[in-house]
Amino acid sequence: MADDDRSEPIAVATGVDGGSRSAAVLVSRRESFNAAHQLYDPLLSDEENQRLFGKCANLHGHNYVLEVVVGGEIDRATGYVLDLKLLSDIICREIIRDVDHRNLNTDVEWLAGVIPTAENLAAAFWERVRPELPEGSLRSVRLWETDKNWAEVRDHV
Repeated sequence: MADDDRSEPIAVATGVDGGSRSAAVLVSRRESFNAAHQLYDPLLSDEENQRLFGKCANLHGHNYVLEVVVGGEIDRATGYVLDLKLLSDIICREIIRDVDHRNLNTDVEWLAGVIPTAENLAAAFWERVRPELPEGSLRSVRLWETDKNWAEVRDHV
């Protein structure tokens, strides 16, 4: 390719041995939403749900923070791995608009039948955004349920 071909991605890191190698660059977008949920399995008795989930078996809410990380090479023409406005639009369209100020147990069709733990939500969110992103670019989805608790789904690369 010619030196002036701006469609070629660029990202170079110097290795510890002094050589150069191509490096993936990670970028992230953080969005937040508020939602209610109840950790409750309808196949179990109220007593068993209380034993398994404690106070979380009661309807309650959280101020969630969702972080989506994508990776790839820097595009020479734009300087981006991925336009973060585009990533924000995808997160908002595929997740936030459906879950914000909702009851996750009853109001979100694509969560039907799922006990809305942070782990299950992170996995569901991964499945919502992955097909909307360039193939192989999604690296992780991390969902903060509180400032102390989070769950993360990562790629296997």
